[in-house]
Amino acid sequence: MLQDQSDTFDTASATGIATLEDLRRHLQWAIEVEHSTLPPYLTALYSLDPERNAEAAQLLSGVFVEEMIHLALAANLLNAVGGQPRLDAPHLLPPHPRTMPHADPSIELALLPFGQDALGMFLRLEQPAHPGDPAEDDGYETIGQFYDAIEKGLRRLCAELDEDQVFCGDPTRQVAGGPFAHTAGHLGPVTDLSSALAVLDEIVEQGEGAARADVWDGDIDLFHPRTKAVSHYYRFQELALGRRYQPGDTPQSGPTGEAVAVDPAGIRPLRPNPRLEDHPEGSPVRVAQEAFNQTYCKMLHQLEQAFNGNPAMLGMSVGTMYAIKGQAQSLMALQDDDGLAVGPTFDYVAPEDRA
Repeated sequence: MLQDQSDTFDTASATGIATLEDLRRHLQWAIEVEHSTLPPYLTALYSLDPERNAEAAQLLSGVFVEEMIHLALAANLLNAVGGQPRLDAPHLLPPHPRTMPHADPSIELALLPFGQDALGMFLRLEQPAHPGDPAEDDGYETIGQFYDAIEKGLRRLCAELDEDQVFCGDPTRQVAGGPFAHTAGHLGPVTDLSSALAVLDEIVEQGEGAARADVWDGDIDLFHPRTKAVSHYYRFQELALGRRYQPGDTPQSGPTGEAVAVDPAGIRPLRPNPRLEDHPEGSPVRVAQEAFNQTYCKMLHQLEQAFNGNPAMLGMSVGTMYAIKGQAQSLMALQDDDGLAVGPTFDYVAPEDRA
């Protein structure tokens, strides 16, 4: 759970959120934070042979879907306070390796095949904040501290301006849905402080664990219905350590459950951080990479439309996600001159250059 700060408010300088415009800017950052995780997760996921490494693919797929839900929840938060979510923009797709938006530079994101290097990156990305760690808005050390800053700013503004002045957005711009495949995550609307705090709790708990002292996120594990779902950080620990968490396990004990097998022969040897300029114009690899980039940017455009008054576009974006999966898997079946598999570059394509 996020820290209860209902009775105490830091100065505005502590969180950088003193006005509604500050809050909207930070919630746009939240959208960009959630989006920034998608290219690395997709790259690692699609480097896995889904038959040889079904368990690892299932775990990583669940994380990816929940990150998509978090992105949509951040958009709901921004819409609830009268903002305009932006996803179809060049700054969301800088070259990799890159840092997470507005984060401490130690949080570096790269496009890597599944393996210990990728898992180490994911563990740093989802690292839980310690109870009592300060809220941090710009240059944050953990995502949880960033969301703590948003929560503090939100509570402070509601106390100063009245709740109805903060939650001034058009309710018809909210998107909802769920449950989704591979996860018990739910996409709910945000209409007031209570629903906003519940959304912030869900985002943080699915990433870090409940109360930052538990491996579980509070949801039911769809694939193991007698247990709760494991939060993202501890799912990556399961993959890194090769063993599942079971009831009674704690962050201190580590996972003591059944083994999680990963077949190295079922991982494509992908070249890290691929670039378009690595291949000549018109070559099969570059043509496939450019086609992927077009489809990925089409998805971002559809999501932006969904969050800006056309919620029906959310369903269309799901269809585009399946197209992205097929294109990525076909691309990774190709090899470069060194015999390494080729991955997506996740470059931005301007709207006028899209087919």
